Amino acid sequence: MSAPRTDDPAHDQVGPGAGSKRPVPPGTLLVAVGAFLLTLAALSPLYVYERVALLPATARFDVRMVAEDAWYLDTSTWSWAQTDELTRSTRVDASAHGGDWSAWEMSVDTSVPDRVIDHWSRRVIVDRRTGRAVNCCGEHVDGDRAVRQAGLVHFWPPGVEAGDHTLYDAEVRSAPTVRFEGEDEVAGVPVRRYAQSIESTQVPDSARAVPAGLFREGASGTVTATRWLQVDRTFWVEPASGIVVNASESRSETLRPQNDTGEVPLLHAELAMADSQVLAYAERARVRSVLLRALDSWAPWTLALLGTLTVPAGLLRAWRTRGTAGDAGEDTDPEPLAADP
Repeated sequence: MSAPRTDDPAHDQVGPGAGSKRPVPPGTLLVAVGAFLLTLAALSPLYVYERVALLPATARFDVRMVAEDAWYLDTSTWSWAQTDELTRSTRVDASAHGGDWSAWEMSVDTSVPDRVIDHWSRRVIVDRRTGRAVNCCGEHVDGDRAVRQAGLVHFWPPGVEAGDHTLYDAEVRSAPTVRFEGEDEVAGVPVRRYAQSIESTQVPDSARAVPAGLFREGASGTVTATRWLQVDRTFWVEPASGIVVNASESRSETLRPQNDTGEVPLLHAELAMADSQVLAYAERARVRSVLLRALDSWAPWTLALLGTLTVPAGLLRAWRTRGTAGDAGEDTDPEPLAADP
């Protein structure tokens, strides 16, 4: 009588059962980890650093510069006035524009405690890798869409070598050179110092009607005058991150009649970034520089060293295990078959 047939598929299998697993050869995990570390070592400076170093696509920030004991022309009375505090605020609202660009909507207000005495706006497309202006997509300076902005906008390129650059001044519609002047330190952070000078230059589209008596005593009526600007700026830049940690500016503005000689002062101020902002930007630059330097140098070297040690260790372990298994097989004699009775 034949044995009853079972429906269990395990009885129909040939070889090891379905639940059995082939063991992972010794050393394989070490080799895999080592290969992963070597891959990270290559990607850190070549890919990860490049993406992390990009300027943020979206951001909102306000750079506030303050002058004490400043002078300005009060246009409500057309008289020269002194103020204990003059503030120049640059507000930026940045939004993503494509993969590697950012659109910056900027507004600049110059104010005294009781009112705003000057205002203008600007739109600029910023290359997130270089920090430079891109001629595209509705750029303008105070409504002038014929401008072609160029040079740095605010941030320096992360990790750039020391040297001169150009930085766009929206008021005079040009990008004068910012000269590298040497190494310095701000709030404990190593920085590079740069200087930019703009000789007395007429501000485009600044013509306005002003009292003729400003230029000739006793004159009546109005004349058309233009604004002229002279600026000396200093920037302190953390080089690994490109963040401007501190800035100062000596600004002198005058009014000059278009068809006559003479000039009258419009504004004079020695501006510097607020102390609270300097400390905040210094700390931000410190943290970001550590991250970028790690990705560009420390991490690749460390990961490469660990990977270089781990892969041979895994291969050596696999070789030793294989050798031990081979020796054991050679030393084991097969069990003799039992003789038939």
